[in-house]
Amino acid sequence: MIPSQMLKGTLEGCILKVISSNETYGYEISQALQKYGFQDISEGTIYPLLLRLEKNGLVTTKYRASPLGPKRKYFQISSEGIIALESFFSNWKELENAVNQLFQSRGQKHE
Repeated sequence: MIPSQMLKGTLEGCILKVISSNETYGYEISQALQKYGFQDISEGTIYPLLLRLEKNGLVTTKYRASPLGPKRKYFQISSEGIIALESFFSNWKELENAVNQLFQSRGQKHE
């Protein structure tokens, strides 16, 4: 299980990535994240992030009828969201590279 503190800074970018594939709603986003190994990410965690993404103009929304009950709010990535996603991924690769270099440096002591 990934500790929540480690997820905190990356979850928005990961949600944007899920939304970038196709227009989707909260429960589907939660299921997609679980499919990729993000266990125990509840809709209660996802919805506040979706609202922030919407408020910041990174996603657009529309309501659609659902065959199983009330209307669903669907999310689609905006052009600003695509830019933010590209920036997130670039920053992630830089961080990944730095962490990998650190852990691959054998026997080097840093004080």
